[in-house]
Amino acid sequence: MAESTGPILVTGPSGSGKSEWAEYLALSSDRPITYIATAAKDPNDPEWQARLQRHQDRRPDHWQTLEAPIDLAIALKGITDKNHILLDSLGTWVANCLGLEDQEWSRTQQEFIEGLVAVGDRAIVVAEETGWGVVPAYPSGRQFRDRLGKLTRGVALHSSQVFLVVAGYAIDVKQHGREVPFLE
Repeated sequence: MAESTGPILVTGPSGSGKSEWAEYLALSSDRPITYIATAAKDPNDPEWQARLQRHQDRRPDHWQTLEAPIDLAIALKGITDKNHILLDSLGTWVANCLGLEDQEWSRTQQEFIEGLVAVGDRAIVVAEETGWGVVPAYPSGRQFRDRLGKLTRGVALHSSQVFLVVAGYAIDVKQHGREVPFLE
């Protein structure tokens, strides 16, 4: 059973409204907000820059933004306990860490989850859903899908609420669903 004071996980497919739902939840907090962005800027990719700009434009000016494309555990430790945290997104972070060997990834993932559990209900985490279709034909695609799936499942285990956002609608699957036991 999950802790009642755990973080909130917001997950869903691309374009579903998951970031907007997470931002809405953060806006209802009475604390200052620290937004952790896992995406790295790339001035050579105008489409990527436009996506990042759309996210920035939606955020209130008084939110603090912290860019942490790799060191999420360290970023979490550095945020004052007065602030609410919105982390967007786990999929981008996993993609940034694909170069890590499996053992190093396991350690990095565990340190992140421990840091997330430590901040508890002050955190809202956005994660993409992948793997709802075919198995990727290339090793890095399978590695990404498998790592993100296991990480999201691990975060959900410690979360007080898990929202699935699809086509602009959010449902708390932790409230309405049943936990599937890990068999690995």
